[in-house]
Amino acid sequence: MDIRIGITNSPREISFETSQTAAEVEKVVGDALDGGKSFVTLADSKGKTYVVPTASLAYVEIGSEESRKVGFVS
Repeated sequence: MDIRIGITNSPREISFETSQTAAEVEKVVGDALDGGKSFVTLADSKGKTYVVPTASLAYVEIGSEESRKVGFVS
């Protein structure tokens, strides 16, 4: 699952792959925003942890669960 997180006042975004499902990521982000938490924590498939302040979240893009195709399509 590809995740992209936009940060306010920053031209770059955080982009990583996670083994979590789309529903799990949506629940983590939604719970952090609804619960008034000051940060959201997500982990990628390589074991890194990302801690992002909820006040700085511009958007969270959750990719599809389809695997990418490699090569040319004719």
